[in-house]
Amino acid sequence: MSGKACVIGAGPNGLAAAIVLAQAGMRVDVLEAESMPGGAARTLELTLPGFLHDFGSAVYPLGAGSPFFASLPLINHGLEWIHSPAALAHPLDDGTAVMLERDLGEAKDSLGIDGPAWDKLMRPFVERWSEFAPEILRPVSFIPRHPWLMARFGMLALQPARVVARRFRSQRTQVLFAGLAAHSFLSLDEPLSAAFAILMAVPAHTVGWPIPRGGAQSLTNALCRFLSTFESKLSTSSPVQNLSALATYDLLLCDLTPRQLLKVGGQRLSDSYKRRLGRYRYGAGVFKVDYALSAAIPWKATSCLRAATVHLGGSFEEIATSEQEVRTGQHPDRPFVLLVQPSLFDTSRAPAGKHTAWAYCHVPNGSKLNMLEKLENQIERFAPGFRDCILARRVFSPADLESMDANLVGGDIGGGVMDVRQILFRPTWRHYGTSARDIYICSASTPPGGGVHGMCGYHAAKMALSRLDR
Repeated sequence: MSGKACVIGAGPNGLAAAIVLAQAGMRVDVLEAESMPGGAARTLELTLPGFLHDFGSAVYPLGAGSPFFASLPLINHGLEWIHSPAALAHPLDDGTAVMLERDLGEAKDSLGIDGPAWDKLMRPFVERWSEFAPEILRPVSFIPRHPWLMARFGMLALQPARVVARRFRSQRTQVLFAGLAAHSFLSLDEPLSAAFAILMAVPAHTVGWPIPRGGAQSLTNALCRFLSTFESKLSTSSPVQNLSALATYDLLLCDLTPRQLLKVGGQRLSDSYKRRLGRYRYGAGVFKVDYALSAAIPWKATSCLRAATVHLGGSFEEIATSEQEVRTGQHPDRPFVLLVQPSLFDTSRAPAGKHTAWAYCHVPNGSKLNMLEKLENQIERFAPGFRDCILARRVFSPADLESMDANLVGGDIGGGVMDVRQILFRPTWRHYGTSARDIYICSASTPPGGGVHGMCGYHAAKMALSRLDR
């Protein structure tokens, strides 16, 4: 195939789209507004020299489990996955922690009385991950390729996390499930919140929750290096003001959210399509802090040192209250905190003997409230003396995040609310297509949604290519 395509935005989805187009024989230009590619998958010295921090994403269950990424020789281009011994730790007020073990059999044993229920819930999807992953990482289909498997998932997915959590008798297992469900940014009483818990747990037992050696930038760099083996060009510090300036291209794929697409679309998009985009809803934001530390975090439950990812919330009800408050525009006093401690397993992230960590909590979209004290109180609650380890910190409000990546609208790291309506019609009924035959959207605001997996870009590019000669 001959022809030229332009991809706007060099996040994981934009790079995935560019690779698919290049593999089809198109000449591809990628235009990135920031000074380095990656979007939310970048690694920077945000605190002190020698301390490498992931600006956005840091742990990659769906990156390692992505059917498209798995098809690429990224290992040959510098990507190396590191697995912590356990996928996740969730410390409790009694000084212990409930662990999400990588092996499903070990998870069954570690969860005690709830082990059989956990195994029964997860095993059908774990054992058929190679069939399950492509189904869930694409637009919702009413005629799935594996109907019985997806029917089983659908009956669970449509339920609130609170309902599914009743399958477990121990509060320890319930709080583990709550923390996984909270990745949805939904109330735990809302439909689909259970789906996110399952979609976080199943990869833990199949591909794990790995981190890239050297940070998120290593994944971005591997994608860029593979793209460079084709007829392509990546230009950074190249913001696009209007799509009309790109009229010489046969295809335009936009790794942009609806708000950004509306800004640059101009007369290329119909008024009716722009009205539909204007009704798109963004979700809660995050308040994030990066830390340079003098020592590893002093967890009361030392088993937390086995996991790169730690969830902080004392009980199911505490997490449910926190997420409900954020969903209704309030700021929780005890926010649910997600923390990553990569330098325990990747010594390239910090000087010898030192460590890095990042933590965030959910806040209303566009929040201006400083949540630092509340966030650190939650860490101190489970790791007394944490503040004494801090050498430097970098605080990011939702506005700060958006200033470094325009796709993080109001601090929304998921590309928009992931409720039932916006799962089915994301960002409109057209999904990747727009009102212009040569313009497509390929960001996390399209199916399957948030997460670093590249599948939004993959599916958008496949659709664009299929329609190119019509």
